[in-house]
Amino acid sequence: MLKDLENNFSILEKKILAVSKNYENLNEKFLELNQEHDELKMKYEEERKRNQVLAEEQKDIKLYSAISGNPDHNRLMKNHINRLIKEVDYCIAELQNSGL
Repeated sequence: MLKDLENNFSILEKKILAVSKNYENLNEKFLELNQEHDELKMKYEEERKRNQVLAEEQKDIKLYSAISGNPDHNRLMKNHINRLIKEVDYCIAELQNSGL
């Protein structure tokens, strides 16, 4: 009976060691994946910012092209001028409402 208990204890001890080793391996893997996730998140943010800059540059290029008289971008220029006029009108109305 004592021998059976010792045998069971030995088997249980081996299983506990195996689970502990698996836990350590999984914990290391988790830390690696977490670090990789952080790096990918940083790269994503950099690319997103770069994309925004490129989109602004593209918008500026189209506007410059429209200003220079490119017929393909005349509508863009008209829309831009209309937006500016509306903004100026809004500012004038605000100044009149504030009593200045």
